[in-house]
Amino acid sequence: MRGKGKLSEKDVDTALREVRLALLEADVSYKVVKQFTASLKERALGAEVLKSLTPGQQVVKIVHAELIKLMGETQSKISPVDNPPGVVMMVGLQGSGKTTSAAKLARLLKKNGRKPLLAAGDVYRPAAIKQLEVLGKEIAVPVFSLGKEDPVIIVSKALREAAKEGNDYVILDTAGRLHIDKELMDELLRIKKKTNPLEILLVVDAMTGQDAVNVAQAFHEQLGLTGVILTKLDGDTRGGAALSVRAVTNCPIKYVGTGEKFEAFEPFYPDRMASRILGMGDVLTLIEKAEAVVDKEKRQALEKKLRSQTLTLEDFLEQLGQIKQMGPLEDLLGMIPGLNKAARHLKTLSLDEKQLVQTEAIIQSMTREERQQPEIINSSRRRRISQGSGTTVQDVNRLLKQFEQMKKMLKQMNALEKGRYKRKGMFPF
Repeated sequence: MRGKGKLSEKDVDTALREVRLALLEADVSYKVVKQFTASLKERALGAEVLKSLTPGQQVVKIVHAELIKLMGETQSKISPVDNPPGVVMMVGLQGSGKTTSAAKLARLLKKNGRKPLLAAGDVYRPAAIKQLEVLGKEIAVPVFSLGKEDPVIIVSKALREAAKEGNDYVILDTAGRLHIDKELMDELLRIKKKTNPLEILLVVDAMTGQDAVNVAQAFHEQLGLTGVILTKLDGDTRGGAALSVRAVTNCPIKYVGTGEKFEAFEPFYPDRMASRILGMGDVLTLIEKAEAVVDKEKRQALEKKLRSQTLTLEDFLEQLGQIKQMGPLEDLLGMIPGLNKAARHLKTLSLDEKQLVQTEAIIQSMTREERQQPEIINSSRRRRISQGSGTTVQDVNRLLKQFEQMKKMLKQMNALEKGRYKRKGMFPF
C-alpha cells in the first residue's frame, strides 16, 4: 500500500486478508477474527484513512489500535487487599501450570513488598502438595497444607494462619481435571462461597490455542472469573489465545508465563501483546529484561571500558552470562522489530544458542592473563584452548578474529564521537 494516495475497497480487502492470516496463524479463534476484521474494514474505509497522506501506515495503526482495544486498553493489576488476608483462587485444567503459576505470583507479590501465603488445595494430584512446598521453599514463601483434607477446610484454616502471621494474600492452588466436570466445579463453588475470594484467576496454557477459549468460557460461566493467567507463552506461541480468551470472556489477562524459571512471569500489557501477535516485536519487554539482569554499576564500568577501548574477553564473557539470564535467544530476537520472523527460523541465523555456549566454553578455557591480553595467544595456546573447550583451532581463531574486529569498530565509533564533540567545542573524555 506504500505510495498510494487513496485506498480502494480492494486495497483494504487485500490488507485485511494479511491481517486475517496473521491472526489465524497466531491461533486466534476464527469467530473472533471474523468479527475483528469486519469492524476493521468499516473503520479502514472511513474518512480517517481516505483523508490521510499515508493511508497504508494508517491502516497498520488502526489494526494495532483495535487489537489493543480488544485485549483491554490498560494493564490490569491484581486487586489490592482492603481487609487482609485476601484469597486468590488459582483455577484451571490439569497440566495448565496452576501450581507453578501460584508460586510465580507469590514471588512477584513478595518482590513488590507484599507478604503472601501459599495454600495447597490440590489434594488429588499425586505430589501436588509436595511440589508446592518445594517451590515455596525456593522462593522463601510459606506454604500451608493439611494433606488430603477437604480443600474448603484447608483454605479456611489457611486464612486464620495468614491473619495470625500478617500475610496479606492467600494464594490457593486448587485441583484440576483433564476436562471440566461437575465434581470439580462444585468443589470450586464451595470454596468461593466460603472465602469470598478477592481474585479468581484462570490459568490457561497458551499452546492449547482455540481450546483455551472453550475452557475459559466454561469456567467463567460457572465461577465468574476476575482474570486470566496465560502460561507457556514462549517459543513459537505468539499469543493468539490471549486475544480469543479476552474477546470471549471479557476478563482481563493479568499475567503471562514465558518460561519455566520464576523470573519468566510478567504483567500482561495489551499494547505489547498486540505488537507480538502482529509480528512487530516487543522492544519495551526486551529493555525491561535487560535492566533486570544488568547491574547499574557494572553497566557504567562497561561503558567506561568501551570508551577507553580497554574491553577484554573477561568483560565479553560476563556479557554473555547476562544475555543467557535474559532468556532463550529465540525469544529475545522475537522482541526485536524486523528480526521476529527470522527468530522463528533461528537455525538459519549465524548466531544461535549453541554458538553462545561454544563461545563461553572457549573463553572459560583461557587463563586470566589470556582473557585480558588476547594478543599473547599463540598457536600452542590456541591448540590447548580448543582441546579444553571441546572445539577446533578454527573456532578459537574465529572468536579471536571477531573480538579484534569488534575492538576496531569500537575505536572507529569513539573517533567519530570525539570528532563530533570537538566540532561542538567540547571534549568529555
